[in-house]
Order: sequence, then C-alpha cells, then structure tokens
Amino acid sequence: MKRTIRLKNNNKNYTSSYKRILRGYHILSSEETVRKIAEENYSIARFGDGELAYINRVGLYFQSYNEEVAKRLDEILHSNEDKLLVGVPLAINAQFCDYYLGYAKEYWENWLKKNKFKVLKMIQRKGKVYGSAQISRFYLDYKDKSRVKEYVNVLKKIWDKKDIVIIEGEKSRLGVGNDLFANAKSIQRILCPAENAYDKYHEILEEAKKIDKNKTILLALGPTATILSYDLYKLGYKTVDIGHVDIEYEWYLQGATTKVKIEGKYMGESGVMNQKEDPKADRMNVKDVHDKNYESQIIKIIK
Repeated sequence: MKRTIRLKNNNKNYTSSYKRILRGYHILSSEETVRKIAEENYSIARFGDGELAYINRVGLYFQSYNEEVAKRLDEILHSNEDKLLVGVPLAINAQFCDYYLGYAKEYWENWLKKNKFKVLKMIQRKGKVYGSAQISRFYLDYKDKSRVKEYVNVLKKIWDKKDIVIIEGEKSRLGVGNDLFANAKSIQRILCPAENAYDKYHEILEEAKKIDKNKTILLALGPTATILSYDLYKLGYKTVDIGHVDIEYEWYLQGATTKVKIEGKYMGESGVMNQKEDPKADRMNVKDVHDKNYESQIIKIIK
C-alpha cells in the first residue's frame, strides 16, 4: 500500500513516492510546445520512454542497441540550443498523469515509479525548459477530448502554406489517405528503412543536406529522427521530430476508443500488433499503397 504524507503546502497533498521526488521540472504542455514550433520558429528533437531507455542501454524492436546511438541521444538530451526544444515525456511532471485515461495513467505512473532515479540523473530540473514529447499523441490517451480539434488546427500551422520534406520509414506514409498535410504548399519525401534506420544514418544525413533550407523538415524515424533533427537544426534547418502523428490523427478521424490497425501503414503500437507470436512479421506485413500523388512526392529511397 502506498504511504501518503499530507503536507501543508498551498493546500496540496503530496505523496512520499515519485510525485514528491520528481517535482520541479518545467515541461511545456503539448499545445505550448506546438505553438512554439509553429509561431516562434522552434525546432524539436523528442525523447519518449524508448529513447530514454536507449540511453540506459536498452535497445528497441525497431532499432537494435548501438552504443553510438546511445551516446548521441545522451548528448542531445543535455544540449542547450536557443531554438531547439528537447521534448521529454509529459508524465515526468506528474500532474500531467491526471489528464490520462486509466490505462495510460497506469502505464506512466508505473514507468515513473520504476525510472524515477534515472529521470533524476538524466533530466535537468533547474534552468531548463523542455518541450512535450507527446505532441504526436494528442487524442487516444486523454480523458478530455473536447479540445482535440483546436489542437489539431494549431498543429497544422507548423506546415501551413510551407514546402515540407518528410523523412520517414518506408511504410509509414504520413498523411497518405487523409488530409493531415492538405494545407502544406508542397510535399516531398525521403523514405528510409522502417527498422534499424540508424544503420544508414550517414547516407540519410547526406541526402537531407541536399534539401533547400527554406523548407521545413518533418521526421518520423524513432531514435534516428531525434538525432537527425538535432544535426539538421545545427546545419540551419527548421526540423520537427513529429513521430507517427499520422496514426493518432487517423484514430482521431475515426473516433477510435482503442488502438486499431491502420491499413497500409507501418505500426509498432503496443496493444495493436501481435507482439507475442511474431512481432516483426506482424509489423512489417503492411499492404502496398498505389497512390500516384504519394509516389510523385518521393525524391529518394534509402534501403
């Protein structure tokens, strides 16, 4: 049983567990983060629970462990760039857990309890403002969905009337079959390996460096996107590590209440894929898409 200590502090009750230990982080909400990107020309490199685990030597199913990746992630997590937000899980500021539905709240609270001392070691509390890593997760996990439409409108301002280049896994297909990027001026795509993309990092980076710096680059490549967003930002690009925002948008359009497969798109969502039998076969079993508009947007395929 969790022991609770009641303290007289602005009439709030604090538990003696992780919530008290982890107080003091300044993490912007997802909407605040998106507004900085859209309205103040910030870039972002995101660290979800997977990227933070990777720094602690835990590989991911779509990116096997590589010491170089872990070192680069650690470097970026501790960086301090004027116009680059480092996105971390909202739940590190424990008040955000109260906004989640039961299953998501339970997951993040358990994650915090298990990782609280690692968080204390990795995430700076004084003098640093973090962005939200959950900018691509705005719908399914939340109790209150009344402001999702407004959030989506702000999100779309990032690429409104802009030339964009999407650097993504070969089967991610962000925005294909929906109107997520309908307000963009133009779209180009660089397709990369769906898994272990970092094995081709230098080739991906060299191709990305050919992009006009007036274009906005959106990235969805797991830990590789975190590193690439940072490196391209340092070269003068506007970069947005957007993740698989497209999947969340599809669920929002469907009014989904649970995680469901989206045909024709790579997914590694826990609770959707059959992780126990043959997770890789299930993830990679994605139907081909024959869409002339999508195909015309592809400027490079890196295998």
